[in-house]
Amino acid sequence: MRKQRKFIDYHIEQLRDPEDAKIYLSVALEEYEENGDIEAFLLAVRDVAEAQGGMSKLAERISLTREGIYKALSEQGNPQLDTMGEILYGLGFKFSIEAREDQLQVGGKMQGAGV
Repeated sequence: MRKQRKFIDYHIEQLRDPEDAKIYLSVALEEYEENGDIEAFLLAVRDVAEAQGGMSKLAERISLTREGIYKALSEQGNPQLDTMGEILYGLGFKFSIEAREDQLQVGGKMQGAGV
């Protein structure tokens, strides 16, 4: 009989790869941008933190306590921008800004639908 793994174990194992973690976080952020699903983004960050050794290990790398990280990333979490930036930095990522695809650069001014 073939030994089966739980999906979550496989998922966490995949997220140990930095490129897979980056893609996962990017997709979760896109979901947030499209429909305001902050819970999905916070879950993605929790999953990546778990893959990198858990909240305790993350807390060792940043200035937040394990409890503070759990609170910020909970389903009811509403972390401030600086807190989220510090968590992402501790996970090896950073925020970046990109122009929306519906925006065009024309003569130094942003042009787009309804602009």
